[in-house]
Amino acid sequence: MSAGLTKDTTRPELGWLVAKPIAHRGLHDLAAGVIENSGSAAKAAIAGGFGIECDVQLTADGQAVVFHDFVLDRLTAETGPVVARTAADLGRLTLTGSSDPILTLPAFLDLIGGRVPLVIEIKSRFDGDLALTRRTVEVLAGYKSHPIVIKSFDPAIVTALRELAPEIPRGIVAMNAYDYGDYDRLSPERKHALANLLHFTESQPHFLSWKVADLESAAPYLCRNALGLPLMSWTVRTPEERQRAARLADQMVFEGFHP
Repeated sequence: MSAGLTKDTTRPELGWLVAKPIAHRGLHDLAAGVIENSGSAAKAAIAGGFGIECDVQLTADGQAVVFHDFVLDRLTAETGPVVARTAADLGRLTLTGSSDPILTLPAFLDLIGGRVPLVIEIKSRFDGDLALTRRTVEVLAGYKSHPIVIKSFDPAIVTALRELAPEIPRGIVAMNAYDYGDYDRLSPERKHALANLLHFTESQPHFLSWKVADLESAAPYLCRNALGLPLMSWTVRTPEERQRAARLADQMVFEGFHP
């Protein structure tokens, strides 16, 4: 192996991260009025003993809120960018089909209370802006005893975490083909680098989270089997995907069923 790709014996122990399945954006159920990334979805995951994966977005006043999309349109009755609203303004909105408000990250952490593992995904436009990353790290300073990891699709964020929060386990989320609309602005060369972890020496992730359909690929295979990195798979929704995850990964991020 080349320099920077040797097995790291100083990385944190993450057995707790792969001990129980992780509920994608909480244990949500739209038909039952339990919406993704809501307090109700978090409570349902806790009741089932599952870890929770959530997403964070930046607000106009520099806070972190638990919300997946960059815009409000899909999940609320409002429209427009999340980042155009303050945390207080967003907290007055309810998630469509429920009475749950949009929660700040501190409120979400208080609700969970360290009872189950939490996987926080920092959303990114791949524009080099680290404001959300810094705010997330600031918030987590008050929850050091809780089982928490941070992950992102953006290796610049994972790289920054090495300096901003070296004590917090960090992971990269990846896949083989970046053909979603969110990645249209990226060059083919950059997409190739992401899919093949060519940033590995800089980002030095402690774990990987890989698209379940792409698990039979060199990058996740080598990271798991040669370097010993825990390998999570996303997003597992079918029995076939669950079997694939059980065979090729250490953990699954699931939705739409109860394991």
